[in-house]
Formats: sequence, C-alpha cells, structure tokens
Amino acid sequence: MIKIKFLLVISNMRLTFETNFVELMKKQATHRMYNVPDAELYVQCMERIRYAYRDIDRFVPYSYDLERLRAFGALCERFNAMPDDDEMVGDQMLMTEKKDDAAERLKTAIRSLMTRVEIKFNNRSGRYRKFGTAKMGDMSDAQLLFCGRRVARVARQQMDFLADTGMNETIIQRVTDACRDFETALNIQQDRIADRDIAVENRTEQGNKMYQELVVLCNIGKDIWADTDPVKYENYCIYESNNHQKIARKEREKSAVASKE
Repeated sequence: MIKIKFLLVISNMRLTFETNFVELMKKQATHRMYNVPDAELYVQCMERIRYAYRDIDRFVPYSYDLERLRAFGALCERFNAMPDDDEMVGDQMLMTEKKDDAAERLKTAIRSLMTRVEIKFNNRSGRYRKFGTAKMGDMSDAQLLFCGRRVARVARQQMDFLADTGMNETIIQRVTDACRDFETALNIQQDRIADRDIAVENRTEQGNKMYQELVVLCNIGKDIWADTDPVKYENYCIYESNNHQKIARKEREKSAVASKE
C-alpha cells in the first residue's frame, strides 16, 4: 500500500514538472527581446536603416550588403502592416458585446418559459427545481448554455402537465433557438480571443527578428565609426528608453570634461 502511494506521489510530481516545463517553454517562445513599444522599435529600425544606406560602402566589408539591408527594410514594413493589439482587442470586445446580447436573449426566453412553469408548480417543488434555473443571473456562459438546453428538454418532457398554462412547442423552440445563437456567439468570441493570442505571438516573433537585425546593424555601425566620427557613432547607439539616452549623454559630457582637464 505504501509503495502504491509512493508511486502515485512520484507520478503526480512528474506530471506537475512536465506541465510547468511546457508552460515555461511557451512563455520563453513568446518572450520579447526588446523593452520599447512596437511603434518605437519600428521607428528606430527605419532610422538606422537610413544611416546604413548612407554608410553602405563601409558596411560591405562586414558582409552586410545592400541586399541584406533591403531585406531588413522589408521585414520592418511587414511588421508595420501587422494588426496591433488595439485592433485585436477591439474585435474581441465587439464579439463579447454580441455574446452578451445573445446571453440576455436566452435569459429572456428562459424566463418567459419559466413564468408558465411557476403558474403550475411551486418554485420549491421537485418539478420546478428540475429545470435548474436558480441563480441564473450568476451563471457562467457555459452554465447558462447548459441551463438553456436543460430547460427546453425538461419542458418537452412535462408538456402534458404544462399544456393548460399555454406552454407549446413555439415557446420551447424560442429557448432552443436562443441557445443556438448564444453558442454561436460564444464560439466566435472564443475564436477572437485565440486570434488575438496568435497575433500577439506572431508580432512578438517578428519584432524579435527585427530587434536582432537592428543589434547586428548597430554593432557594425558603431565599429565603423568608433575611432573616427563620434556623431555617426551616436547614430547607431540603441537606447531602451529616453532615460537611458539621458544617462548616456551625461556620461559622454563627463568624459569630455575629464579629457579637457
């Protein structure tokens, strides 16, 4: 018995480790290599590309030719053409609003049916509780969909008992149709959420490629002008933020003052 328990513990530990490892790999796969907004990354890349066009003759000895520079520019333009997160969030919000409207229509259809049930059965009776509509306002989307289907199914089962309340197939079908519309709206909303996750991942991967190429270009540019032109050297410096740029400027000013002394 002890051996079986030990094996179960080991199995659970292994499953937990594997799950955490998979989640970690997912996070690593979409990790942003850059700390600036996407728009700022695009601007920085295009600015450095213009400098590189100016200095292309000096880049060639580093095996960084015009063709590679143009490919970098094309990569930046593809990145800029991708939908940003605001667009994806907007689509997701629109689908959520439609899903919420469909949920309200389903609740209205259920309440209309249950009004007739209350005429016949006390709300504490087993026949009433069988519909399972208690606390409908607090139900999750999945619970509400399940509830709607159950209400239609139970209503058909008890049609003979509810006939004198005006219950008929049209009323039940209204609930069934509302369930179908709500499920469709819910699926579309979930698709938009998935689309956003995929778009964010794709945009991050594209941004990482841009940043890696930007670092290569800037390292070459700095190496070219390190000992000959401080201004052009500065053209190829990458700053993660305005604060970093200010700190670097102060350091250069201190170095200039110290060299004069």
